[in-house]
Amino acid sequence: MYIIKKLDAYILRKFLLLFVAAFFICLFVFMMQFTWRYIDELVGKGLTLTILAQFFWYMGLSLIPTSLPLAVLLASLITFGNMGEDLELLSMKAAGVSLLRVMRPVMLTAMLITGLSFYVQNKTAPEATISMRTLLISMKQASPAVEIPEGVFYNGVPNVNIYVQKKDVETGMLYQLIIYKTDQGFDRAQIVLADSGRLEMAADKMHLTLDLWSGEQFENLQSQGGATLGKASVPFDRETFGYKHLIIDFDSNFSLMDAAMLRDMPETKDLREIAVSVDSMNLVIDSLSRENKQMAETRFLSLRAIQKSDSAAVAKRLKGKNHGTFDEIIANATAEQMQTALQTCKMTTASNQMEWEGRGMFTGDTNRLIRRHWREWHRKFTLSLACLIFFFIGAPLGAIIRKGGLGMPTVISVFIFIIYYIIDTSSSKLARDGVWDMRFGMWMSTAVLTPLGIWLTYKANNDSVVFNAEVYMQFFRRLLGLRTKRHIARKEVIIEDPDYAEAVQRLQVLSAECQDYLNEKRLAHAPSYVRIFFRYEPDTRMERIGEELESLVEMLANTTDRHILSELNRLPIIYTRAHVTPFNGRRRNIAAGLLLPLGLLLWWRIWRFRLRLLRDLKQIIASNEKIIQRIEQEGL
Repeated sequence: MYIIKKLDAYILRKFLLLFVAAFFICLFVFMMQFTWRYIDELVGKGLTLTILAQFFWYMGLSLIPTSLPLAVLLASLITFGNMGEDLELLSMKAAGVSLLRVMRPVMLTAMLITGLSFYVQNKTAPEATISMRTLLISMKQASPAVEIPEGVFYNGVPNVNIYVQKKDVETGMLYQLIIYKTDQGFDRAQIVLADSGRLEMAADKMHLTLDLWSGEQFENLQSQGGATLGKASVPFDRETFGYKHLIIDFDSNFSLMDAAMLRDMPETKDLREIAVSVDSMNLVIDSLSRENKQMAETRFLSLRAIQKSDSAAVAKRLKGKNHGTFDEIIANATAEQMQTALQTCKMTTASNQMEWEGRGMFTGDTNRLIRRHWREWHRKFTLSLACLIFFFIGAPLGAIIRKGGLGMPTVISVFIFIIYYIIDTSSSKLARDGVWDMRFGMWMSTAVLTPLGIWLTYKANNDSVVFNAEVYMQFFRRLLGLRTKRHIARKEVIIEDPDYAEAVQRLQVLSAECQDYLNEKRLAHAPSYVRIFFRYEPDTRMERIGEELESLVEMLANTTDRHILSELNRLPIIYTRAHVTPFNGRRRNIAAGLLLPLGLLLWWRIWRFRLRLLRDLKQIIASNEKIIQRIEQEGL
């Protein structure tokens, strides 16, 4: 039995507080993103707060599985980043507690969150999705609230267009109205002009009442055959009124659609229901395939029977007498007979094509629906497992970067989640469309991020400097041959002064060794390509020169003389192997030499290091002479 210790409780308290906050922040962001997609279709419908509260509640439940992985990643990254920044991880490691032991309570919590995510996806989310989709479709179909703007024709009322030049918000009065009604059909369209009016909703919320004052009404009479006056036609009926009361049909009540209509969606099913639905659809496809096979075999056999029939019998059916072979029949057939045969052939071919295309479309739609079901089946596992994978990415990453707060951890978390989202969305779409295998496409994101989590956990547990910028800068300096300058400062306290007499002798010997090396190696000349890559020999002489130089610098760094310290800083740092060969191993050198473009680039790099070594050795000789002169002048 696992007993929670004080260290575990302390770590869990820090993690859970951040996890709860990160979860609600992520859930809010995803809910706002989902709402923004349908904002144009939901506003202006006069929906009550109860309907909107239900919609957001079901939306939140359905988005919980999507929010949990990002919340785990963000919380674990901030938690271990804060502990690293406050040197708590360092204290725990100094006390003999490994990083894996520190991660254990949070890892167990991440496993519980993974199980919770799977339960929500399999039980809670399907029911919430049904309710949310039902509300969403019902809200889309609901009639909009009447809010007539000024200066434009408003068509929010069915079969009625209303134009208002001016309106009084406080009293609700409308002025200079133009109303175009087609509720009785276009043949009896009506146009109403009024100086003022008021529009109100009836008590049953099924009608609009429109009170008009001082206006005229024109009605189209063309459907009645029109009235005649002499030779002139009177297509409209005109009515002048002082007051008129109109009732317009307008259903503003919110009616909820039947949720059973959405039961076939794969997002609304659990694992068992998905498996049952897939089995049923596979049975339908198998039955259709057997039927198609039998039909194809029957038609093929009948076609072969026609082809094997006697040409004379065909000729007899055509003209009543024997004409010999099929080619002779075609040659002796009349134009009408050929036209009739071609038309019959075209009609038969078109009928067969339409029938097979219809069967193919039905099979293709069923296969796409099966792939959608399997996609949702795999997604319940991959999205749940993402919580555990993101923990093994966030926790070691926070321990490595040692940065807490909401700055860098948030940026890194969002960046990692975007990469996961892109991989998961792209691969799942390819799997849904049948381009990739379903298991390969749905588990692609897991296969990509799992090695990353293992690698980060390994590096963090071994105190690796993965994100130490100085290490990478040093690597690129060596790769590009950039110089590294010395920074020797005067020491305030010197325990042992250098032996200047010994230093003079060693400096003289070093200068002579450098001069002999210059005379012998001829560094200014281009190096031999064959010797570099195929006849590698270590330059032990230069290695001894480099070791002696560093030893003298370390000894003279205890001096109090500023001139000597200045000359020591001018002494270069020598790369003792860079001018000889690109690699230490013989096989790698041979492989690089055989790859001619790479070999030429490395050969040019080695020549560059030889020229730099030439300048460095001359600088060493010059600086040694100045140091010797300074020691002799000051009598040190």
